[in-house]
Amino acid sequence: MPDKPPIILTVAGFDPSSGAGVTADIKTIAAHACYGVACITAMTVQSTSGVKRVETLDAALVSDTLEELAADLDIAAVHIGMLGSGKVVKAVADFLSRRPAGQPGNRPGSRPQKARLPNIVLDPVLKASSGADLLDAAGTRLMIERLIPLADVVTPNVDEAAVITGLKVQDLDEMRAASAKLHELGASAVVITGGHLEKAIDLLSFTTQRGAEQQIEQEVFKAERQRSNSTHGTGCAFATAMACHLAMDRGLAEAALLAKTYVTAAISNGHPLGRGTGPVHHLYRMSEQRRAAGSGSSES
Repeated sequence: MPDKPPIILTVAGFDPSSGAGVTADIKTIAAHACYGVACITAMTVQSTSGVKRVETLDAALVSDTLEELAADLDIAAVHIGMLGSGKVVKAVADFLSRRPAGQPGNRPGSRPQKARLPNIVLDPVLKASSGADLLDAAGTRLMIERLIPLADVVTPNVDEAAVITGLKVQDLDEMRAASAKLHELGASAVVITGGHLEKAIDLLSFTTQRGAEQQIEQEVFKAERQRSNSTHGTGCAFATAMACHLAMDRGLAEAALLAKTYVTAAISNGHPLGRGTGPVHHLYRMSEQRRAAGSGSSES
């Protein structure tokens, strides 16, 4: 019998074009040989041309979905994306605060409860690239107050980091300052992604304990910025890929590097779909495998 794949829970909105949101997350999870389960937080009307409408789901429905999944499954990592409203942010924060890890926790014969769900990756989605608001002001405040301290890793892009910290974030030095502010807000580890910058720089910043003192360590990942129109969903793909690698017991630096490599390849293999900004190719490895299999065939 094959080994059971790690189970990754994604908590995010639904993008009918499948470039971002839960369907894109499920593709990313599958690409990393993990098993994805999802809690939808909001429905959107959107395409590659942008977001036209957002309807946040009832917070009680979100809570019930999360509780049911966690009671039934041994969740190895959690990805949190678009939440939409303060009520949904509160529901997710309440769930993470009270839900022990490694459940089935409330079922007869279940294992002893652990402290918390592991490997929580928060992608603080605030706006669509087309400019539509994807989280209200109350939700943003609650996310900063409650979700950032609960997350194992927070993965804002430079624009999201600027909104959260109130700082200008346009180069590496400003990314370092923003990461320090995020640590002050309770983040234990941060990856600020700079795909929007001229040079695609990502900054990993994390705290370590050295004796009685807590220190901050940082690593910088650089790449050439890709000239592609297939960039919809890069933030979702990066954060979800990080959750998968953390679920496979990889360290923060390795997880960040592998996630960046995955997103870079998904962009470069993207198809020109739609009339706007096309999606990354989450399952590009399947095409590579088919090509490899075809090149290995022999003539009779």
